Amino acid sequence: MHAAAPATSTAAKARPTLRDVALLAGVSPKTVSRVVNGEAGVSAPKTAAVQRAIAQLDYRPNFTASSLRRSSGRSAAIAAVLEDLANPFSAALHRALEDAARDRGVLIFAGSVDENPERERDLIHAFTMRQADALVVVPASDDQSYLAGEVNAGTPVVFVDRPPVGLPVDAVLADNHDGAASAVHHLVAHGHRDIAYLGDLQTIPTARQRFQGFREALADHGIRPSAATAVHDLHTERESEEAVRRLLSAESPPTALFTSQNLVTIGAIRALQQLGRQHDVALVGFDDFPLADLLQPAVTVVAQDPSEMGRVAASLIFRRLDGEQWRPRTHLVATRLIPRGSGEIRGPHRG
Repeated sequence: MHAAAPATSTAAKARPTLRDVALLAGVSPKTVSRVVNGEAGVSAPKTAAVQRAIAQLDYRPNFTASSLRRSSGRSAAIAAVLEDLANPFSAALHRALEDAARDRGVLIFAGSVDENPERERDLIHAFTMRQADALVVVPASDDQSYLAGEVNAGTPVVFVDRPPVGLPVDAVLADNHDGAASAVHHLVAHGHRDIAYLGDLQTIPTARQRFQGFREALADHGIRPSAATAVHDLHTERESEEAVRRLLSAESPPTALFTSQNLVTIGAIRALQQLGRQHDVALVGFDDFPLADLLQPAVTVVAQDPSEMGRVAASLIFRRLDGEQWRPRTHLVATRLIPRGSGEIRGPHRG
């Protein structure tokens, strides 16, 4: 039978506490808390002593602990409630928020709502219970008035990509209407009049805005859209792929496609390639996506700028946190049509 190893060889090293730092520095725990949180009122010698003790102990503050919360009540964290962190748009938005927050020594907590209103509420409840300094929200529900208490209590809230409903807060939105219209004008200029629309869920405000821009742009050219070639409520690549197959097998198939969301675009491209139609059916997609420029043909897109939207949202949040006040309003970020090949395939109408 082997002798038991000394307890010190197997026991986990205890994590240094705020009280450990205070004892080593010869100050009170309150003084350590003030130094850690960057508060004024601590003399230079005591600040130096605390900083030396922190370095010696390798102390790491726990910003979720109530004993370390700043006197202002802030937690040095912003919650981002996004549509889907795996989606390129959400990922770019999250990164822009993260970069801006990092410059201020603030963390970003993020979660995906997956178009689920209940999940939206659950995530926001979880983040507010942890006393996040502010909220950046891409909503899934059709009414956000439940956040009124947080707004009235002074928590800055900014909505991104989709406007708030029942809540007077700032919103940072892409110019969805004009972006969709630019796609139609582009396709018509290349000889197309039979243009199909493939849209996301009609419950999503941005989807409705893009369809409105699509319809109005067709009307500008004297084209009446066909109900048979407007397909809504597509939210996966597979649904989009199947919709394109149905459209192109019709008696009078469209000569061009406008896909209003990047996953819908990817599904449409897959269908065109499988059918061998990628070089004779034009396509313009709303939202850019990785490798779009490397496909054959490369994909023409109406590109949003999620990074700029994230930067604008972060700027609004930090201005609010710094004490600025203004009447909430909508901040539009322009889209940009990027011609790459798929949207320049010529149609039968030469003008």
